[in-house]
Amino acid sequence: MKWILLSCLASLLLLSGCGVPSLLITPVENAADLTEIQVQKGTGFLPKKIAIIEVEGMLINAPTGGLLQPNENPLSKFTQALDMAAADDNVKAVVLRINSPGGAVATSDTMYDEILKFRKKTGKPVIASAQELCASGAYYLSCACDKIVVHPAGLMGSIGVIFQDFDVSGTMGLIGIRAETIKSADMKDIGSPFRHMTDKERAVLQSLVNEYFTRFKGVVMAGRPFKDLAELEAIADGRVFTGEDAVTLHLADQTGRLDDAIALAKETAHVPNAQVIMYKRPYGFTGSIYADVSMPAPRENVTTLQLPKADSMIPGGFYYLWLP
Repeated sequence: MKWILLSCLASLLLLSGCGVPSLLITPVENAADLTEIQVQKGTGFLPKKIAIIEVEGMLINAPTGGLLQPNENPLSKFTQALDMAAADDNVKAVVLRINSPGGAVATSDTMYDEILKFRKKTGKPVIASAQELCASGAYYLSCACDKIVVHPAGLMGSIGVIFQDFDVSGTMGLIGIRAETIKSADMKDIGSPFRHMTDKERAVLQSLVNEYFTRFKGVVMAGRPFKDLAELEAIADGRVFTGEDAVTLHLADQTGRLDDAIALAKETAHVPNAQVIMYKRPYGFTGSIYADVSMPAPRENVTTLQLPKADSMIPGGFYYLWLP
């Protein structure tokens, strides 16, 4: 029914003579399964596989997408892809293609844990390939990998936790609006935008931020070669670093592009002739290891990096997230 309504709308717009962009609607199978797609050929007879798994956009355990775009839960797709790589004996290593500002604390931690379990269960190496951005929660999960390769011009880091709130009580008073809350205890509406935060509430929220921050630093210390906590704390102030600096500061192992990360995965897994695959929903694919197209592109010669605006309508809560 949805496709019929959209098709009728497009027809009406065209018949009315409105100068609107062309609209191509392509019904696809509504399948939950991921499909294996070869993106780089191997050599020899029945070559082994290197699987690229995407870690892109906001890391959150909720559907993302929009009008005429597929809805996808980043955590769900990530765990499905890891399960497929674990079940396929011909997959000898995984490369995480990371381009993300981070996301929710629990989602980032779950993805981190899934990588550790994958490595322990399968013995297959996992290489993180950080592209334009590998910040906060995205960096958090990369610390579970065997090696981290960062683009020399990319950004990496933002070790820290953020909880954002806003106070509109003053504006509401100017227009004669007052919020009334019936609650079971003082802290039930902690973080409400309709009143000023108390010192006691601020202390509670700060203690949670501190706890999550300690957890983040523990993850980094467990996965990266820092000599002591003081060395890490000197750079764990929320800032990001270039790829070159990230290697110098022990946040990453080497600079390089996606091809370099794939080559490292082949070398680590001892499969120099391996093919490269990805796992995709049946929406369509460009055939490149760097990008996919979920809907046909309406314009040519335009490259778009679709990273959701970090502070745009995200659920309330605690985030390992870079918010420039």
